[in-house]
Amino acid sequence: MTRLTRYVTRELLPPLVAGTLLFTAILSFGYFFISSQWLRGVPVSLIGQWIGYQVPDTLVKVLPMAVVLMTVVAFGRLATERELVAVQSGGVRLGQVARPVAVVAALVTALAVWLSLWVAPRANVETRGLYWDVLTGAGLSQLVGKTVDLGGNLTLSLGGYHAPSRELRSVRVERWAADNPRRATVIFADRGTFENNQLTLRGYQVYTVDYAAAAQLAGVRDNPAAFLSAVQEVFPNVVIPEDSSSTLNLDTGLSRKQTLAQYADAIGADSEGWPELVGKLNDPAVEASERQDARVNLNRKLALPFGNLVLALAALPFALRYGRTLGVSLGIALMIAVAYYLVFFVGLTLSGALPGLPEVGVWLANVVFAGAGLWLLRRA
Repeated sequence: MTRLTRYVTRELLPPLVAGTLLFTAILSFGYFFISSQWLRGVPVSLIGQWIGYQVPDTLVKVLPMAVVLMTVVAFGRLATERELVAVQSGGVRLGQVARPVAVVAALVTALAVWLSLWVAPRANVETRGLYWDVLTGAGLSQLVGKTVDLGGNLTLSLGGYHAPSRELRSVRVERWAADNPRRATVIFADRGTFENNQLTLRGYQVYTVDYAAAAQLAGVRDNPAAFLSAVQEVFPNVVIPEDSSSTLNLDTGLSRKQTLAQYADAIGADSEGWPELVGKLNDPAVEASERQDARVNLNRKLALPFGNLVLALAALPFALRYGRTLGVSLGIALMIAVAYYLVFFVGLTLSGALPGLPEVGVWLANVVFAGAGLWLLRRA
């Protein structure tokens, strides 16, 4: 039995590795092709580094397809050459022969969970930072005209950005009081920089404004002394440095790279992993909608990796019946993978309509394909 296990495992690994490399190469080329018009004159080494940062996230997406190909190719060959018939005639059940598939799929699942929740989110941040700051040189220019949340109760608005010097221009920073939604500190600055987790502002002016007190101005406008006192309540703190070269340093919740990852593209990078998602779920101060999004994302990042196990089961009956040649096996593998991803994305859409139990939609594809695989195996 040990010899049979080793033999079946040797049949599984080549198509698994080949499929992983093939599908990863296809997706990586797609990323490069889409962005190639903005990468003229960039050193090949930097392009390779940029593509390398995308590999963890790419692997999470392509490993299910590679597992399907592994199962269909390996067991299709065993069935076609009557090796399965010979083994079963010796009293070995199909479940025992297929045990290596479950073991390999489980190892791939563990790898995918690690990549999905710990490696890919950080690599995605590095990908966006490298792309905007180094490859294109655009830096924070994509944020001009936007108001972005930097975390730590800070919002940033830029009137301009000088890419060669990485300098922010016409900067406005706002920090609203956590315990008073009508009290804010507004900072205006002529220029500044944003590196790592620090904003450095020059030519700045700081105003603390109490909008609740501003509502009282209308009632005392005919009394100069009371009006002056009320104005002081509206602006309890004003800082205008005499030296225009003075600097003000502010710590931000998001780093420069995280800000680029979240706001520079039309679709933000998937930059939240296990610590961030679990932190949101356990933080009572987080808004309900944000906690709901974290709940969906965490389940999504678990459901897709576990799809490796489910698809290995679902692909087995197709391998036994149709996996006769490599071309047919590849076609079947792609058909199963595409069908799985279609159901998976339909489930994600349904999860938005099930706010009380979004897990039903997120795990829909795994439940459907696991059930279909068991049903087909009983008939095989």
